[in-house]
Amino acid sequence: MSATPVKARKARPKRSTILTIGMLAAAAYFLLPLFWLVVASTKTTGDLFSTFGLWFAGENNLFTNIGNTFTADDGAFGQWLGNSLLYAVASALGGTFLAALGGYGFAKYRFKGNRAMFMGVLGAMAVPSTALAIPTYLLFSQAGLTDTPWAIILPSMASHPFGLYFMRIYADSAVPDELIESGRIDGAGDFRIFFQVTGRLLTPAIATIMLFMLVQTWNNYFLPLIMLNDPALYPVTVGLANWQGQAASSGGASGDYIPLVVTGSLISIFPLIVAFLFLQRYWTTGLVSGSVKQ
Repeated sequence: MSATPVKARKARPKRSTILTIGMLAAAAYFLLPLFWLVVASTKTTGDLFSTFGLWFAGENNLFTNIGNTFTADDGAFGQWLGNSLLYAVASALGGTFLAALGGYGFAKYRFKGNRAMFMGVLGAMAVPSTALAIPTYLLFSQAGLTDTPWAIILPSMASHPFGLYFMRIYADSAVPDELIESGRIDGAGDFRIFFQVTGRLLTPAIATIMLFMLVQTWNNYFLPLIMLNDPALYPVTVGLANWQGQAASSGGASGDYIPLVVTGSLISIFPLIVAFLFLQRYWTTGLVSGSVKQ
């Protein structure tokens, strides 16, 4: 008699209570401040100090606070937001382009001093940006570029050694040397190979570096603080800190600035969310394209 085959039972994934608690604690750690910011943006100055911080007050003043934020000080917040957008986009595009070229060159070209120069890049990653702030200010002051947008854009483009390091590691593994050689056999130059042949393979790394540079420049506070004196050139980080300082120094006389700071902080998050959602599709497209062999 033949034995009837027994269907193999599907193994149920094991659940770890400790891991679940840890993940919930991590989620609460990251999401609670954001939830507080949303709740606080709906309150007036009095409600901020008289109601429970993690829940809404009786009256919703969100749209009133948003309108007041954009109209306060003759629309200064909108100008600060535009400045941050200019600094972040210009720095991210330029810095990503330089990191992509440099990392690709380190990975696919052999030249004298390649290893020593790359070790220098790794060493630069260990230098804190605050240690370079004063020398950068003195350099730009002698060049007459302080209190201009270039004082933010140029240092932000060149102060991301991690981007170059990441691109070098990614290009070394994602771009086969045979693909470059076949492009050269077909008569393509180095720049044409980089832009037209290997560009799609490097898309996930380019999107990742661009997002890192965009977020870092958008959230940068110390560099604009020492480089800029004109309030019309302030990014949103320095502008909101200036409002907060006015509210604190006045001893409550400028209490109307408090909901403006809170609401402005909430508004300043949305461009980063949009950038993440926009660049996320390039990660997916690049990874799917890389998984299919031509």
